[in-house]
Amino acid sequence: MLTFLLQRALVGILVMFVVCTVTFSLLYAAPGGPSILADPKLSAQERAAIEQRLGLDQPVPVQYAKWMSRVVRGDMGHSFLYQTPTVATVLSRLPATALLAATALLISLLVGIPIGVISAVRGGWLDRSLGAATFGLMAVPVFWLGIMLILLFAVVWQVLPAGGTHTVGLPWSFADRARHLVLPSLVLAAAGTAELVRYTRSSFRNTLGEAFVRAARARGLPLGLVHWRHVLRTAVAPVVTVVGLQLPRLIGGAAITETVFSWPGMGRLGIEAALARDYPLVMGVTVFVSAAVLAASLIVDVAYAVIDPRVVRA
Repeated sequence: MLTFLLQRALVGILVMFVVCTVTFSLLYAAPGGPSILADPKLSAQERAAIEQRLGLDQPVPVQYAKWMSRVVRGDMGHSFLYQTPTVATVLSRLPATALLAATALLISLLVGIPIGVISAVRGGWLDRSLGAATFGLMAVPVFWLGIMLILLFAVVWQVLPAGGTHTVGLPWSFADRARHLVLPSLVLAAAGTAELVRYTRSSFRNTLGEAFVRAARARGLPLGLVHWRHVLRTAVAPVVTVVGLQLPRLIGGAAITETVFSWPGMGRLGIEAALARDYPLVMGVTVFVSAAVLAASLIVDVAYAVIDPRVVRA
């Protein structure tokens, strides 16, 4: 297991280096510059002074070398937009993104796996109806679904807030935070839940035809015990891979959901930084999101190895 973890860690370091290099290259190759230099009232001397202060007057390879040396030390510079340390700015948004992603993943697991099993076991019209519903849910654009839920629950029925993380002017409470979390977490979990239903159904059905299932039934074990204790344990291994593929979307792909619901997370921060061409902040968000995705992928690899030890031996 230790060798397995070391291999995954080395691959993660290589991936981080490639992500940093590619992102830096694309960012500096794009036309235009930071919004701080876009003020038409700035004179040529003032613009040159700002570029010198920010280090933008140096050759790009020199800027890249200096930036990478700072990243190794844990320093990503200062944000052009907020005039604050990049690491502190990103970390201030990290809890909101982690809360939203964890809630969405929990919803997907608690809803997707049981419904997938029920669909596989029952079959018939219920299976066909759930299949059509999951296809439709996977095809719905995230921004459209978010807007529709806001119109229904916040505007028409007025039972849930339209956005934000808390009610302004009221003291913090768990109930208030949970009410603000409902809509964005449902939107973020929608497509992932549909995928999980379909993969669980397919994997469960394939496992039902295995010899060990027939042997368990021949020993007189109850059908429910066979399904939930024997079949599900084997069928869940491919589902773990699906969950691993969803984690990057939950962590780094929540920008649209966070923007629609005014959720102050890293995805929304990344959009703000990109629009302002805030180089240090864009790079900081990219590094943190990439590190989170790699860490989540490592956890999934370990879980898969626990479920199927042949992965480690391979």
